[in-house]
Amino acid sequence: MGRRSRKAKAEALATGTPAAAPAPPTGPLPEALAPSLIAAGAVVILAGAVYFKTLAPTCTLIDSGELILAAYSFGVAHPPGTPLYVLLAHLASLVPLGSVAVRVNAASALFAALAAGVVALVVRELLLGLKRADAPSGESEAPVWVRLVPLAVAGLSLTFGRSLWAYATVAEVYSLNTLLVGGIWLLMLRWRRTSQDKTLLAAAALFGLALGVHHVTIGLMLPALAVLVYGVAGFGFFGSRRIVLAALASVAALVLVYSVLPFAASRHPVFPWGNPVTLERLLWHVSGRQYQAFFEVSKDSFTREGGALLRMTLRQFGPPWLPVVLVLAAAGIVWLWRRERTLAASLLVLCACNVGFGLTYVIGEDKDAYYLPVFLALAVAAGCGAQACLAWATARGRAPLTAALLAVPLVVVVGNYAYADRSRYVIAQDYVSNVLASVAPDGMLLTADWQLYSPLLYVREVEGRRRDVVAMDIHLLRRSWYFDYLKRQYPGTMAAAGPEVEVFLEDLDAWEHDPARYAARRELTERISQRFTAMIRAFVAKHPGRVYATRDVALPPMSPDPEVSKALLADRDVVPQGLVFELTRERGFHEPGPVRLETRGLFDGSIPFEPDDVVSLKVKPTYLYMVAGRGLYLAAGGDHRGAIVAYDEALALDPGYEPARAARERSQRALSGVARP
Repeated sequence: MGRRSRKAKAEALATGTPAAAPAPPTGPLPEALAPSLIAAGAVVILAGAVYFKTLAPTCTLIDSGELILAAYSFGVAHPPGTPLYVLLAHLASLVPLGSVAVRVNAASALFAALAAGVVALVVRELLLGLKRADAPSGESEAPVWVRLVPLAVAGLSLTFGRSLWAYATVAEVYSLNTLLVGGIWLLMLRWRRTSQDKTLLAAAALFGLALGVHHVTIGLMLPALAVLVYGVAGFGFFGSRRIVLAALASVAALVLVYSVLPFAASRHPVFPWGNPVTLERLLWHVSGRQYQAFFEVSKDSFTREGGALLRMTLRQFGPPWLPVVLVLAAAGIVWLWRRERTLAASLLVLCACNVGFGLTYVIGEDKDAYYLPVFLALAVAAGCGAQACLAWATARGRAPLTAALLAVPLVVVVGNYAYADRSRYVIAQDYVSNVLASVAPDGMLLTADWQLYSPLLYVREVEGRRRDVVAMDIHLLRRSWYFDYLKRQYPGTMAAAGPEVEVFLEDLDAWEHDPARYAARRELTERISQRFTAMIRAFVAKHPGRVYATRDVALPPMSPDPEVSKALLADRDVVPQGLVFELTRERGFHEPGPVRLETRGLFDGSIPFEPDDVVSLKVKPTYLYMVAGRGLYLAAGGDHRGAIVAYDEALALDPGYEPARAARERSQRALSGVARP
């Protein structure tokens, strides 16, 4: 674009005066919309087919169970509430096909497939906006299907990228968020090319709606969008009437989508996280106040998170040793920078903002999701890299050779299929079933394990299984809204411990409104901690049935709150029962009950897991510890033969589990010593 035309367009954008229609581009760029839509549609269909084939058949780990419950009951999800996702997932849950979990999982697949198609159209729009002079002679002779290769490379690279594929097959917000990120970019690029007011307002409204899914990654788009706008209209646009209208459209959409939260909470859903029925609680919830403790700015966090990001990026698009997409993306950025620096800079700023946030936010379980906008930008850049290859090939009369670029997505799908396939993923279902199998009828279960409690919510509240069990999350007991859920679900338990509950809630309410006051006064901190412990002891002491706890509650060294664990053990012993401990009043040795654990896909190698996967970090260690722990308990009671059987069971799950091997040798020596006269 020449200096005069750029100035004229900037004035038009700032003043609202219609600009002259841009000259249609020539060369290898996909000029007709129909072929591009067909290509994007083909990407969507292929992506959807693969996603549905690899869809998880039930609830999975992390937030899946809680999100399915929020969708099913049209409730409120964890902060920031993700109202747009909950609304759309609720509609999906009403489709009378399959289980509720499958319906919500399928919604993620649909969002992700559409996101891949949108990315293909983003590449088309980006290429259409490039300078006409950049088209080397001879490129226009390339067949239409060749000119659509960059769209397919970008769309399918994102489709089969490990992160989007993983979130496309489970109940999560991130595939919808990726779709919205792509949609905003598509509209902004089209506005950049056409100067149409309606396109700008549509982009602004979509931005506001997208804030109702994952507002952090959407908000981080603003600097990149500002670069894009500045490259077209200069600083003058930021003081114009049009940006005011765009801002109003965003705010209106934002207010509309977040008004869903108090409405949903007022309906008294099953699990109203945060209970945002007042403006104060709505602000607490939307701001994610409870997660702000995960921010860390230090050399150690940068090093640790930077290393994790590098590993994620290298394996994102196939085998780390064959980074063809990353090479194409690097070539695409260079190619784009030489032709339109504004576009290249906007992609780089988008990546920089998300990386900067990710390096300071140290939450671990779904961290790769925060980098999905980066991976989307890399896919778009890879499409530009494919265009660069096309330009080189067609200039030399070798356009058919560009068909080899279609092998790039094949590398990605082959490299990621085993890790992304969730069609046999029943690990969360088995985890809950294994735990509940050890809990006696009308028992109480205390846990701090979200990988257990989240799918347990789905099993109990959606599938209606084991509603006799009183299950409590120790972490959520520090949130006042959680008690509304407990009082509705377990009225007898809450009434029995009523005095202790009310005393603690009095302190909890004061702490929620002024945590700084408690942090500054040690006596207040000690008082609320003592009341918290007293309340949990009352739950246990006044429960008429048997009481169980996961290892992160029953054992002080493993507990996030050792004082609570010590208080529970003050008048009770722990007996391993499957994957949990029974807290019994009867002192002395008790023969643990029989254990039969279902571990489909967990240890048999049929589903591979990365070392930083939540299964590797939290679920597998729980199984191994509890199976071997049964052996330790038996050995402490003098039953070394039974202990060796338990150790062998742990080693059968993981032959490299050294604690079980070492304990087995000790029991074997003990038996040998008993056998000698």
